[in-house]
Amino acid sequence: MHDDYLSAGEATRRLGISAATLYAYVSRGLVESRPGDDPRSRLYRRRDIERLAERKRSGRGAARGAAQSLDRGLPVLETRISLIRPDGPYYRGHSAVALARAGASFEDATRILWDCGPNDPFTDLRAGPWSAHVASIAGNARLPPLERTLAAMPLLALDARHSFDAAMPMRRAIAARLLRQNAALLLGVEVEARAVHATIARAWRPRDALFADLVRAALVVAADHELNVSAFAARVVASTGAHLHATVCTGLAALSGPRHGGATARAHALIADAVAGDSIAAVLDARWRRGDDLPGFGHALYADGDPRAAMLLAMLRDARPRSRALAQVEAIVTHVESLNGQRPNIDFLLAAIAWTHALGPAHALVLFAASRVAGWLAHALEQQEQGGFIRPRARYAGEAVKAEP
Repeated sequence: MHDDYLSAGEATRRLGISAATLYAYVSRGLVESRPGDDPRSRLYRRRDIERLAERKRSGRGAARGAAQSLDRGLPVLETRISLIRPDGPYYRGHSAVALARAGASFEDATRILWDCGPNDPFTDLRAGPWSAHVASIAGNARLPPLERTLAAMPLLALDARHSFDAAMPMRRAIAARLLRQNAALLLGVEVEARAVHATIARAWRPRDALFADLVRAALVVAADHELNVSAFAARVVASTGAHLHATVCTGLAALSGPRHGGATARAHALIADAVAGDSIAAVLDARWRRGDDLPGFGHALYADGDPRAAMLLAMLRDARPRSRALAQVEAIVTHVESLNGQRPNIDFLLAAIAWTHALGPAHALVLFAASRVAGWLAHALEQQEQGGFIRPRARYAGEAVKAEP
């Protein structure tokens, strides 16, 4: 049986990759894994490793390299917006984690992402009711947050000048309004003339200053993460000349997938399942022995742990020091690391913030969507300014062309 499987060291050596990349292959279903003799170890199916190695050997070349670069491989375009380093993302040279620690607001981080300079697009934002053609959707609490926002967003564009017809200061003003409209739609409230983190905290836990600060920090560190799936999708749409509302719709649609924004719901479910069992350790051990994944742990781009998650966990400890729910979260974090050495990522911490404050999985996704829109808009603005059309070529791998009779 063991001859059919390889250790992590042997698998990474044969593929010439890091352990983090190997974990990413497993999470994407490219490699099957199972527990090893030591509960802390994993084995990886030899056939899957050999198939990937052969693909890598046969695919060296410009066309194959371009195809492989679309899955966290080589860079595919230039950007001045963000850089991912081992200590977290940097927004135009500013550490997102350091910004959050220093008390920067979400709007502060957004101004950096949008390269606003001395101009502040958030100075002239007013509260007010929704227009008639949006109100029936925006105020419908029976609609899930993402679906409600996706349904209303195109209608908001009817009341705004098309962003591609405006100068950059006007585009940023449209984006600033859109940032707060997006948050209000996700929450099912009217647009407020206050910071986004304050609007969220007021809707969920009013008069809880520590929670509001947690929300602020989460929005800052999750605002952008380079060319993630939703940002790249939004950027492709922006390259067509579509207005900013369309790019936000694209980002929200991509975020709705279970392997992107939906990862927060799966992480929340992991916490709930572990707590509901007779023993947190027993539940996690059983999942590990079955080869089930542990959503919310590990990150392909942070081999030593997600710094955004580490910072939020420290803040969560300060905010809820004697919370039973926090003790449950801590027990899960500790036991998972003892099983496989993986640490929590941003998805788990957004779920943990929701869990420790008696909020559901949808709240974690709302927090993610309210934050990441800043990055989508940054990429849309940059793409519009640079110009150019994002249209990659495909390598045909189907049936041979039939000769004409």
